[in-house]
Order: sequence, then C-alpha cells, then structure tokens
Amino acid sequence: MAEPVRADEPLLKTPLHAEHVALGARMVPFAGYDMPVQYPTGILTEHNWTREHAGLFDVSHMGQAFLIADDKSHETVARALEALIPADVLNLKPNQQRYSQLLADDGGILDDLMVTRVGAPGHEGWLYLVVNASMKEQDYAHIEARLPAGVTLKRKDDLGLMALQGPSAAAVLARKAPAVADLAFMMSADVQIDGIWCHVSRSGYTGEDGFEISCQGGDAPTLWTALLTDPEVKPIGLGARDSLRLEAGLCLYGHDIDTTTSPIEAGLIWSIQKRRREEGGFPGADRVQREIKEGPARVRVGLKPEGRAPAREGAVIATPDGREVGIVTSGGFGPTVNGPVAMGYVSKDVAATGTDLHLIVRGKPIPAKVAAMPFAPHRYKR
Repeated sequence: MAEPVRADEPLLKTPLHAEHVALGARMVPFAGYDMPVQYPTGILTEHNWTREHAGLFDVSHMGQAFLIADDKSHETVARALEALIPADVLNLKPNQQRYSQLLADDGGILDDLMVTRVGAPGHEGWLYLVVNASMKEQDYAHIEARLPAGVTLKRKDDLGLMALQGPSAAAVLARKAPAVADLAFMMSADVQIDGIWCHVSRSGYTGEDGFEISCQGGDAPTLWTALLTDPEVKPIGLGARDSLRLEAGLCLYGHDIDTTTSPIEAGLIWSIQKRRREEGGFPGADRVQREIKEGPARVRVGLKPEGRAPAREGAVIATPDGREVGIVTSGGFGPTVNGPVAMGYVSKDVAATGTDLHLIVRGKPIPAKVAAMPFAPHRYKR
C-alpha cells in the first residue's frame, strides 16, 4: 500500500496522526502523507472486525472542496461540473451523493470522485467534492482551469474525514446522532455528534453499510476518540482498507482505473445516468457512447486463482494455451473469501464468468477462473 515519496519532501500529517501513533499503528508513506497501514492486532483481524462489527478509518488525506456559483444556482454549478464528469449532477436532490469520474478528452479516467449536492438551507446551490489524496492537486488544477466565469472551487484543507464501516456502524452512530439511522445509501445530513458539527454521508468503500464523516480538523481527534469508546468500534488501517475494497470489487485509482481506462471498460456504466449516456456533453463522450453501443475491446473482471498463492498487480493474464490476454490490476488474499482474489483487464472474448485462465506468478502459470464481483456481498442500506 505504500507509495514512493521524494526524499526531500516531508510527509504531511492528518489531524489524527497523533492518535494513530498513540494506538501503536505502523505508519507508512501514502499519497504524500504519513498514514497507518495497520494497528498491533494486524490486517487480518482488522478486516474481519470491519465485516463483523464496525471499523473506523482515517481518510483525512482525501481532498475535500466545494464548487460554488456566484448566482447561488444549482443549475449553474451542476452544468459546470457536468462539463467535466459523466454523472447527472443537474438532477441531484439536496443531500444526495453520486460517484463519478473526471474524464480526459479521450475518455480516460483522470480520477474518481464523490459529488454531493449540499442540503444546508441557503447552500443548495453548492456541490461538495471528495477526491483522491494522490490526485487532489492535479484534480483541483484541472477543475479550476475549466470552470466558467462565476463558478469557484473552494478547497477545504482544514477539514478532517473519517469512515465508520461495518454492520454495527449504524447502531453505533445513531446512539450519538439518531438522525443518521434514517439516512438512505448515498444520502447525507449535517448533524451534531457530541456537540461537534459533522457532515455525514451513508457511503464508504468497503462494501459494508457505513458512513463517511467530515468535521473540522481541530475536532477530529475528539470525535475519533469518542467513536472508539464504543466496544463495537476498532481503528482500521490502510492494509485492511485495501483488502476490504478488493473483496467488494471496487476500483482503486492508479491501479484498476487510470488515464488508459474508460468508465465502460472498468464496468462503471452504472455511474453514468441515462440522460448523460444519451446527451453526452462531457470529455470523452464519443468514446464512452461508442463503447456502450459496441462494447469495449477489454473489460475489468474478477479472478479467483486456484490454491492459496495470491496474484499481485502486474501479473500477466493468459489463456491455458499461453496467449496473453490481460493484466492483473489488484490482487491479494481475501480474508472473508478465505482465499486469493484479484481483478484485472482481459480481452472481451475471455471475459465470461467461469472462463479458465492462467495468472503468471513468478514465472509460473497459476490456474484461475473469471469470477463474478463482488467477491463478498455488498451490504449497503438500500
């Protein structure tokens, strides 16, 4: 999970850095930040705890920002963002959230992001964005350079962000903020938790029911500690965050999606609503519409290797007779599945579920089958 950082660049720290150190976390460089990869109990225990109870993740390294129109109109700000992403932003209801992608002119993915229409009275014309930590500077520059006059990007580097994920998450959070119990998946609300202002969305990236909680950075340690006082909650690091999202079949930017992949190849057509598929009007629309109509030449698939050896990112995918047909983009051991799982891109002629393939690991072919995703069932509150 660690990412290289230039030696002359000091690592950034989230508002929760001291909390991780105090809890005995093993810290690693990630996206320019010093982040916890695991706590003393280890990745396997953390993964299983999140599936069975509630895990608390520090995701304050992510980029949080607002898009604001001078005329305070939702239509103005929505159309500005729709010129950059393929999601239907215009028809977002107040407090509704959508997953989408910033697209390049050729339809490649510059980053994926979450977009929420703010619901606070008087601010319904604002959009709240959450972008990936490793891409936020590029994303902000890309967005600002393409905004029309009268629309402004407002960075919120002073906010903290944490995720509470797992089957106990709703009960835990509802004890402190009863209103969150009624939140539907991909909806949000502004609530007080122990007297702290928070923006809470029913979302996350583990496949479990759960919440993402934004608050002022100065309040984050108090809120983190308060949530950890519940016996159902334990802190979870980047290691289990990765194994959880892999089992959930969710893409990691820079691995499963990047500038060489389109949303259709990546299996993300569900994130492009019908109006946008038909009307276009976003970067790369020609390619996206063509791939919707004709099918892409390659697609992202799930893979289940035989045996216990995991196939990691970069492993070549071949047919049993040795023809190279793709590459693994994420892979590892799935604790919930109790075996290795992977995902990658293959040519569409070998993409059907159940197709026999080989994954080349350390020069040796490991038999594998194309598998349906997610590997562990999604348990979002619908």
